[in-house]
Amino acid sequence: MSPRQLYLYRARRHLGLQIGGAVVLIIVLMAIFAPLIAPYDPIKQDLLAKLRPPVWVGGGWDHILGTDIYGRDFLSRLIYGARVSVMIGFFAAFVSAVVGSAIGILGGYFGGRVDAAVMYLINVKLSMPGILVALALVSLTGGSILALVLILALLFWDRYAIVCRTVTQQLKGQEFVQAAVATGASHARILVSELLPNLFSHIIVMMSMEMALAIVVEAALSFLGLGVQPPTPSWGLMIAEGRQFLFFKPSLIVLPGLAIFVLVIAINLFGDGIRDVTATEGKA
Repeated sequence: MSPRQLYLYRARRHLGLQIGGAVVLIIVLMAIFAPLIAPYDPIKQDLLAKLRPPVWVGGGWDHILGTDIYGRDFLSRLIYGARVSVMIGFFAAFVSAVVGSAIGILGGYFGGRVDAAVMYLINVKLSMPGILVALALVSLTGGSILALVLILALLFWDRYAIVCRTVTQQLKGQEFVQAAVATGASHARILVSELLPNLFSHIIVMMSMEMALAIVVEAALSFLGLGVQPPTPSWGLMIAEGRQFLFFKPSLIVLPGLAIFVLVIAINLFGDGIRDVTATEGKA
């Protein structure tokens, strides 16, 4: 059985991977096609229709999940809010993966002073209180999506560096790497053609985990008023806007909170599934 056939066989038997992947795919498609799915403009206000309840507690079918304090359709804002969470989570995880993996691979492969410099950078990053640094940077730069992506990427790159450095140190002594060196392959070719493919599964698994964490941190920053700024729909911002109605309109907090919970759980299930499917050892 080839590695590809083995991975497909394991994937078909892994319920967590299938459920997590299906939920993530649905939310991603919902975010991409939000203009076609959302019944209303998410930022259009209608003060005559504010704070309407969801349909299951007496609301009308014209606003299935009710409206917020400004009369904006809650379902439309949830759908568009998925765009913000998925976009920030994915790009923050991707940028941090590129930066951290490159640093870790270089340190693990070259060793010596390069590795010492990499370890110095990692130790400096680990000594920083990540959330406090993020709060300070966001308050200085504002709550634009680009700023959030870059700040969150700088917050998580060290985890990729640690894992990639350790795995690279193990791989560079393997026969396939020594064979490439013996044939006169350049360092760049060895790094890209020999080492990177063997690190890809590790990077993908870490990206799934860091994407979930980035979504939670973005929601927390938006909740504190330091993330995505109104009227842009954001699940964390929606929770912040509805907290004053916690005891009177709990759906304003429960629905976006549930959306964050479902997306984060699905991403973690998907990441765990990828880890199990791509494991070197395991039951076939």
